[in-house]
Amino acid sequence: MTRLLDVENLTLQFDTDEGRITAVDDVSFTLEAGEVMGLVGESGSGKSVTAKSLMKLNPSNAIYGDQTKVTLHLEDGPIDIMSLKSAKDMQVVRGGAISMIFQEPMASFAPAITIGDQMVEQLLIHTDMKAKRAKEVSIEMLDRVGISDPSTRFGQYAFELSGGMRQRAMIAMALSTKPKLLIADEPTTALDVTIQAQVIDLMKDLVTEFGMGIIFITHDLGVIAQTADTVAVMYLGRLIEKGSVRDVIRNPSHPYTKGLLAALPRLDDLDTPLTPIPGDIPSPLERPPGCVFNTRCAENLGARCSTEIPDFTKVKNSHQVACHLFAQGAAT
Repeated sequence: MTRLLDVENLTLQFDTDEGRITAVDDVSFTLEAGEVMGLVGESGSGKSVTAKSLMKLNPSNAIYGDQTKVTLHLEDGPIDIMSLKSAKDMQVVRGGAISMIFQEPMASFAPAITIGDQMVEQLLIHTDMKAKRAKEVSIEMLDRVGISDPSTRFGQYAFELSGGMRQRAMIAMALSTKPKLLIADEPTTALDVTIQAQVIDLMKDLVTEFGMGIIFITHDLGVIAQTADTVAVMYLGRLIEKGSVRDVIRNPSHPYTKGLLAALPRLDDLDTPLTPIPGDIPSPLERPPGCVFNTRCAENLGARCSTEIPDFTKVKNSHQVACHLFAQGAAT
């Protein structure tokens, strides 16, 4: 496979009225062309902020670390995204080589412009299509994501569509430019299970058809199990476990990953009570020292976990975990 994306030492802080907070801390990963990577974790883990960093879409109070480097590999050569300054420079990335399906579609569409005009506009900017062809492609993509009567929907405004239909229109808009990298932030949350399956199948088809890489952000490990090739587990701005989906789902090595899996309902035993992870994710303003999960970990080793940040340890070639338990051989 061909390398598509390198993220190295991504650190992101925000200046706020309460002080400077760390939202993402030293995150590194790679993505190959044609690979679907699941980025999972509870709300507040830093998943969306990480994704927006790949297009520098975070607000003006965002401060990136000096060692942060994000490289997108295209046919014309690599692009150092962190070195791009102006909106014009970013145009090759934003909506061109990278598209993003945002978590809230109502806030992503301009309310006074029709869905179709917005879809056509981006195709005119990022491709060499003429207006007539751009309209045809837009209607075709609306149809492919399961929107009924796409020609009519093309001329409607966002407020005239249901929540699920707006989400599908956002997916169609993101996919219409055939990006090299698609960032999907909870893309199936507002959809019923039938449309969820249709959208997931569409993404798989496009990966096969265009060699597109996908970063799939979700808290649903069940969706990741059927969609992704690799998975990265995130907690309070840090990656704590990463590897192939098969290895991480079948052999979770971090207590947090084990907790996420234990919280899922079991279809083979519906009487089994769900086992939530105790406590709540801390505020970034009260970021614990050492392992960020130590305040909720039932297997906490004490001083070491609360003072030392664990390095990644290889479980096997395609599976790594950042946990003191595993590093000293205490994890199973």
